[in-house]
Amino acid sequence: MVSIATTNSDIQATLTRDLRAGETAKVLEALELVESLYAGRTVPSGQEALAHALSVGQILASLDADVETRLAGLLLSMPAIDPAVAETIAERFGQDTADLMSGIRQLIRFNTIAQHPRQQEVLRGKNASQQAAAQVETLRKMLLAMASDMRVVLVRLASRVATLRYFAEIKLESELSEKYARDTLDLYTPLANRLGIWQLKWELEDLSFRFLEPATYKRIAKMLEEKRIEREGFVEAAIIRLRAELAAAGIKAEVSGRPKHIYSIWNKMRGKALDFADLYDVRAFRVIVDDVKSCYAVLAMVHNIWTPLLKEFDDYISRPKANGYQSLHTVVMADDDRPLEVQIRTHDMHNFAEYGIAAHWRYKETGGSAPGAAQKYDEKIAWLRQLLAWKSEVSDAVVEREEVRRDWAEKLKTTTLDDRIYVLTPQARVIELPSGATPIDFAYHLHSDVGHRCRGARVDGVMVPLNTVLKNGQTVDIITAKSGPAGPSRDWLSPGYAVSSRTRSKVRAWFNAIEQQETLASGRGQIEKTLQREGKTAVNLEELAHKLGFQRLDDLFLAVGKDEFSLRHVEQALHGGEPDKNPVVDEATITRKSRASSVVQGAKSGVLVVGTDGLLTQLARCCKPAPPDDIVGFITRGKGVSIHRGNCKNFLEMSSKAPERVIQTTWGAPGDTVYPVDIFVLAGDRQGLLRDISEILLREKINVIGVSTQSAKGQARMTFVVEIAATAQLQKALTVIREVSGVIDAKRQ
Repeated sequence: MVSIATTNSDIQATLTRDLRAGETAKVLEALELVESLYAGRTVPSGQEALAHALSVGQILASLDADVETRLAGLLLSMPAIDPAVAETIAERFGQDTADLMSGIRQLIRFNTIAQHPRQQEVLRGKNASQQAAAQVETLRKMLLAMASDMRVVLVRLASRVATLRYFAEIKLESELSEKYARDTLDLYTPLANRLGIWQLKWELEDLSFRFLEPATYKRIAKMLEEKRIEREGFVEAAIIRLRAELAAAGIKAEVSGRPKHIYSIWNKMRGKALDFADLYDVRAFRVIVDDVKSCYAVLAMVHNIWTPLLKEFDDYISRPKANGYQSLHTVVMADDDRPLEVQIRTHDMHNFAEYGIAAHWRYKETGGSAPGAAQKYDEKIAWLRQLLAWKSEVSDAVVEREEVRRDWAEKLKTTTLDDRIYVLTPQARVIELPSGATPIDFAYHLHSDVGHRCRGARVDGVMVPLNTVLKNGQTVDIITAKSGPAGPSRDWLSPGYAVSSRTRSKVRAWFNAIEQQETLASGRGQIEKTLQREGKTAVNLEELAHKLGFQRLDDLFLAVGKDEFSLRHVEQALHGGEPDKNPVVDEATITRKSRASSVVQGAKSGVLVVGTDGLLTQLARCCKPAPPDDIVGFITRGKGVSIHRGNCKNFLEMSSKAPERVIQTTWGAPGDTVYPVDIFVLAGDRQGLLRDISEILLREKINVIGVSTQSAKGQARMTFVVEIAATAQLQKALTVIREVSGVIDAKRQ
């Protein structure tokens, strides 16, 4: 057992480093508490609870974490060991510490979920490896999403480092150590990498590699150790020499060594099929300067000091990588005829590479830059990395250290990584959904048929309404109809039932298919009744459809069911005559329902009343204004403001009687709204005239919602009610209509 009494000064010095007096007192109180409560206890890894807590606390202190984070690390095992004492944490150490511990318990539960024995069952069969990779990535996102405070992730990473250090110390080689190592490489090291916590990332990788590939690890470690002192001495000498040359040339630069860790060395040897002796970057350093000009000046200096290997030179400044990464990479032969890698970049390039959306983590994990869909997630990762980096650089700040630490903690608490949530199936498969998703979204994500048959849902074993908003980490079980008619409810298209556009699209598709079937049945019924009435029930329907100009029989049924094709043509074809090439077009053939975006259907008119907001407006029926007509408002009695065209006769008459009720109006920004207007056509009456005009309106994408025709003394007078977005659209159509044979005049009324 580790005792504070025997290592009191060292532990206190580490855990309370850079803390204020009040914070130090809290840490010492926590130390006293855990020493008494953790005595004789162990954590799931088998390590003594006290030893684990002290190790976690010291790791967090080395990251310069705030006092609440250090306290959470020390009290990590408290809920499992003594729940009663854990309930007093908020009172003794503050609500912030209690919240951190709650988040840590949630992540511990997540780790159990990730290891669910049935998790692997869903990853068998075709493309199992791709499914497994996708699941691991989703688990990583879920881990961060479940941590509402990013400091929780820091504690979890520190705890994993402490556990692996313990396994290494006792030289444990078992299924337990392998399981921890695999979890670490799959989930935790990528997170440490993305958050830029290099100290933990490198150590987690090396320790995990030690348990997963012990023979390879020992072989590489032995090769490194044999040359470590020599290598470090040479790199240090090279840095001193270059610094002297830079100082003599008046170039301001930061020069530092780039140590290679065992896991990264193995990755490069494996990826490029190289022997250890062939690695160029085992000995390496990086130079950071103020501007691009200095980059090339340093490059020339490096090549002058040592002999360059030109084939290993890469200029990513003039030719940046696809992900935006910029730097100069060169390999030179040192004085001992062994390679030395040098990277040269500006501070801006370095910050972009470490914290920008082109950060190395995505390039190294996926082999390329972030696709558009992933860019927002990358930007949030970059923001977190900047927060963490900024925290480590505030020691020289002019402001009070306490204020800086508090500001940093608040930013971490309020920063969320994702606008997605991550929930689980009963088989522990992680499902990624948009924030605000409901069980209906979950069901349709699994499969369209599951969504259509969804009748209820259990969340964490409890029945819930289908419009319940899901939360991260919940387990969702969909209850489906086993027999009988299946299908969604139209209520699911109402706000609050489904947030995913994919879900709503599938629900609408279901009802569209139902409506089409109903239309088909209606058309079929009308055709069959016509055949019975005409005594032609033996007619081949396929041939009849082709005779009437339809490629498929269903097309004929749909046209008749939608009232787009007159049964008179069917009757004519049944009696042996050819279908009329210029059939009479009736109103039902050319008119359509008003669009949902029409003011007729309640869409906003887009009219702005000058000088005030919130007044009820309505477009006058007498003149039917549409953008960009000059418009003016007239305040009615009880019906708000009536909007007229400026030259409307009714408006001119009303304004002359009550000028005080006139109000200035204008059109707002253009949108999708369409407006009903009347057009009048005078023409010589002939067969096919209505069809010719309706085809023009259809071609100009003008919806006709009403038509009336009168014929007298060889002349046809036609009035169309159409929907337009702007009068320019109508003027173009009227110009074409005037060119139709027989048309005398065409104008807007």
